[in-house]
Amino acid sequence: MNKEDIIEVLGAVRYPETGRSIEEEGMIGDIEANGKEINVTLLFPKATDPFLSAVRRDAKDVLEAQFGDVAVNIITKVKPKEAKPKPTECGVGKVKNIVAVAGGKGGVGKSTVAVNLAISLAQKGYKVGLLDADIFGPSVPKMFNTEDAQPLAEADSEGREIIMPIEQYGIKLLSVGYFVAPGSAAIWRGPMAAGVMRQFIQNTKWGELDYLLFDMPPGTGDIHLTLVQTVPVTGVVVVCTPQQVAIADARKAVSLFRTKDINVPILGIVENMSWFTPAELPDNKYYLFGKDGGVELAKAMDTELLGQIPIVKSICDSGDKGMPASMEFASIVGKMFAQLAENLVKAVEKRNATLPPTKMVETK
Repeated sequence: MNKEDIIEVLGAVRYPETGRSIEEEGMIGDIEANGKEINVTLLFPKATDPFLSAVRRDAKDVLEAQFGDVAVNIITKVKPKEAKPKPTECGVGKVKNIVAVAGGKGGVGKSTVAVNLAISLAQKGYKVGLLDADIFGPSVPKMFNTEDAQPLAEADSEGREIIMPIEQYGIKLLSVGYFVAPGSAAIWRGPMAAGVMRQFIQNTKWGELDYLLFDMPPGTGDIHLTLVQTVPVTGVVVVCTPQQVAIADARKAVSLFRTKDINVPILGIVENMSWFTPAELPDNKYYLFGKDGGVELAKAMDTELLGQIPIVKSICDSGDKGMPASMEFASIVGKMFAQLAENLVKAVEKRNATLPPTKMVETK
């Protein structure tokens, strides 16, 4: 008389609700047998199971019939509930601060600022992610030397595909550029691009981050509205150049986020391409696109000037090589971006201390 023999005998006992054997139902628990006594534990879905008494009686009867004068004890317990596998955590639930890097005009250096800000924040010890929201002109893959990267996907317990972001230089990255062949155009209508944006936000395993930066496309279109309708944006950094055309478009970007229905705080202005200093004349500044346009914009819009970034060839060259300039943190350019990151951190801390959390914009 061993455990296998006892299980085989109990296989004749059926659970009335399903008609299957109690072995198939997984109802046979611990078994103890010593030649004089058999102790069997039966597991039921609940303590008030209507078939408990009948099953216990049937189990006792078949064992006594098989093993003669051996004492049979049937113990009943409630079957422990199986822990459901936790779904893979995705989305921005564990992101502390969501910052959009925006600007009305194209070509003002939003991607350059976003990329170097991300690296400078990571160098300060913050957990950082960067989402390339410029669906039609993604720059992040090239600037991070990840053009050949392909994000992996895993299924959660509900069968949803969860995107795993690319990690480079200590930063979690996602861009439509990872899903479109290099050199190919993403030919999508606005709603399709907005859908991709939502998927990148909601179906990506961003995990715990101090900052998730969004490199926004030019203008004030569908992607901007999708962002504020999908996540609570902590604040916006507006990038411009000193020239008046860029300033006019930057004003529109500020106005968009400050409208009553959107109401996302402006963290400050970054003036890019502020001046040019040739290497042979280090004390000279040449204001190729005008002077202090971003400074004046910050004053006019009652917000902070987070920094002025001059025209430096190494910033462009390093971005093209996939090694952003801020990685050389001891260089002059590295120190400028480090100061810009420090100013952003202070602006976010001030915003969080003085303003209530941003609410997502309700879709009408």
